[in-house]
Amino acid sequence: MSYGQKDNDLLKLAKDIYFADQKTKFTLDHAWCVLRYEQKWLSLNTPKPSGNSKQKETCSQALSCPVGDPEVHPEGIKVAKAKRKNTAPVRSMEECQTVWEMKKDDLLMKEILTNLAILDTLLAKNQPLTEAEEVVKNKLLALYF
Repeated sequence: MSYGQKDNDLLKLAKDIYFADQKTKFTLDHAWCVLRYEQKWLSLNTPKPSGNSKQKETCSQALSCPVGDPEVHPEGIKVAKAKRKNTAPVRSMEECQTVWEMKKDDLLMKEILTNLAILDTLLAKNQPLTEAEEVVKNKLLALYF
């Protein structure tokens, strides 16, 4: 009996046991059929070498075994996210200074625009201004004009 045949027999037996226990058909069978030949799962589907796995190899056994490429598993989602998170760009002091100067200029311009909007509102009023509004209007006029 070939390994593939054993695999199919074991799968049928596992499905029968699942159906007997759960009284429902195994719903992820289609996913298993698609994914069973993916690299990540192939190493789990290969037969294990016989013998005690805890037994240490001797030097002669290690040298006689062919050395192959170690299996490379695809990177997981969590690992990829951690790499993106931990690889923040390092900025030089000059870049930080430039960004800070730009931010200060931006805040100054926003303050000027806000003050001019207040002044515009005060100048557009038809009713007489209160004492506080008159003081604010005079300060803004003196500041910008």
